[in-house]
Amino acid sequence: MKLHIEHTTIFAYEHPISEAYTEMRLRPLESAGQRCLWFTLTTEPGGEVMHYTDRYGNLVHHFDTLQPHDRVEVKAASEVYLTDGFADDQRVLSPLDRFDYLAAAKYTPIDERIRRFAEPHIVADNPTATALALMRAIYSSLKYERGATDVGTKAPEALALGRGVCQDFAHIMLAACRGAGIPARYVSGYLYDPKQITKPPMAGTAPANTASHAWVDVFTNARGWISLDPTHNCEQTTDYVRVGVGRDYSDVPPTRGVYKGQARETLTVDVSVHAV
Repeated sequence: MKLHIEHTTIFAYEHPISEAYTEMRLRPLESAGQRCLWFTLTTEPGGEVMHYTDRYGNLVHHFDTLQPHDRVEVKAASEVYLTDGFADDQRVLSPLDRFDYLAAAKYTPIDERIRRFAEPHIVADNPTATALALMRAIYSSLKYERGATDVGTKAPEALALGRGVCQDFAHIMLAACRGAGIPARYVSGYLYDPKQITKPPMAGTAPANTASHAWVDVFTNARGWISLDPTHNCEQTTDYVRVGVGRDYSDVPPTRGVYKGQARETLTVDVSVHAV
């Protein structure tokens, strides 16, 4: 299947600022059964856009806006070819990866609440069964509710609330798996669901929908990386587009930056995905 993705981000300021530095993690990955056929990124005001590859293999675009401005618009577009599901042949983790994906991170502290939640679902000597049991437990224990949490909510807080969004489901699973000794990483991307149409399709195309999403990869010696979505209680399918991986959300935010000035910033994001 091929998917066309458009991701528009607008940074607006209540009065002009003097300069800004922005990073974007928006290019789909080239791995695990998906291929990015093409990708474009444009900015307004225009300027040179540079890029580098971060520690986790994500392509990071970055640019400076040095002239006074009260608005920056970034448009990313891509087309991705997807196979039937997640496929990764890695069978051994490097010592650094094992450390990173077992350690607590900014959004995934492993406290007593997380350990108590995970304990009944640990299957002795079977990390694959444990990860699947934790995914089912999170799906059945939490309610998906927009607005119940915010971008700064940590895993124990969301677990205590019993509700949240995909980022919260993913963070709870990361903390629970790591607490059980299972390496796990955060996945940022898009989920295509033709049943959830939010925009009219362009002429000659399939329906589009808004689809930013987060889920989790877990590593076991038996299967290597397994990609699991606790928000939907399933393994990754052909409808998922992978954009970035890391220890938690703080490693893979779609946008991150700083600016010079006293103005308040307002962020607007618009995402559409449609089959081609």
